[in-house]
Amino acid sequence: MTNSTNDSHSIRPAVARSVRSGSVELAVFEQGNPTGPTLVLVHGWPDTHQLWQHVVPHLTDRFRVVSYDTRGSGRSTVPTAVADYRLEFLAQDLFAVLDAVSPDRPVHLLAHDWGSVESWQAVCEPGAERRIASYTSVSGPNLDHLGTWLRAGFTNPTPRGVYKRLTQAVASAYTVLFQTPGLGPLPFRLGISRIWPTFLRFFDGLDPALVHPAPTLRSDMITGLKRYRANIRPKLRHPAERRTTVPVQLILSTRDRAVRPVGYEDIDRWVPDLRRREIPAGHWSPISHAADLARLSVEFVDAVIARDSEDGTAANS
Repeated sequence: MTNSTNDSHSIRPAVARSVRSGSVELAVFEQGNPTGPTLVLVHGWPDTHQLWQHVVPHLTDRFRVVSYDTRGSGRSTVPTAVADYRLEFLAQDLFAVLDAVSPDRPVHLLAHDWGSVESWQAVCEPGAERRIASYTSVSGPNLDHLGTWLRAGFTNPTPRGVYKRLTQAVASAYTVLFQTPGLGPLPFRLGISRIWPTFLRFFDGLDPALVHPAPTLRSDMITGLKRYRANIRPKLRHPAERRTTVPVQLILSTRDRAVRPVGYEDIDRWVPDLRRREIPAGHWSPISHAADLARLSVEFVDAVIARDSEDGTAANS
């Protein structure tokens, strides 16, 4: 299946609740099969949990599906300080959600864009394998892995290695603007949110009819830039050694203009239990290729559950 979105499935409205993480209240939404494995969905910038509206219908027969508005977006608390958006706090939020929705069993994760960056932070924490049974990452790198890869290419340069890194640097050039106080928020203050579906048609080739932004989009855009300011330069300048034993699936979008697949070429160093899959999608694949993301996620979860059952471990099945 490619370039497919199926909204014909009828699903029950999500049940909303609030989960506290430090001083932040997170809006959490649950739907689907209450006895199925728990699958937690984490959105990126400038989205809310509504990003997954085309993916969820493909999952609810089988899974207990949990999504949430990350801090600074949608119905969740909006901290004001840039430092409040450091990755350690965003990972703390994710663990708070996991503790609330599945305190006794590990969950499966599916994350996109900054949601994926945040989830990478969480899965590389010590003991993460006891709380996260599997992780499917879409269009969002581990910033420590990316920083290490970038530095290695320029420490021992080869023409091919430098070219690969320049390709990703060009794709990520917009993040420099996003980190510039005053200038970064300017396009969003001027009202790009009003033409967001049209912009995504230009940038990603999306059908605007499929794009249903949250009513908080403008403020989410502006506040979300604090993630870039809080994390990108520190992580890329001083990357840490971050490993995980959580099974990870990379879904690589081959037409992604923002996150190039080449940036993951040596990730096997940090993630021994790794699967790579490709889809012919742009950056916003949860909108354009919802059925594909759901299918690949289900296949991966099933493989992890089957393997853990054979090994006698207590995965969330």
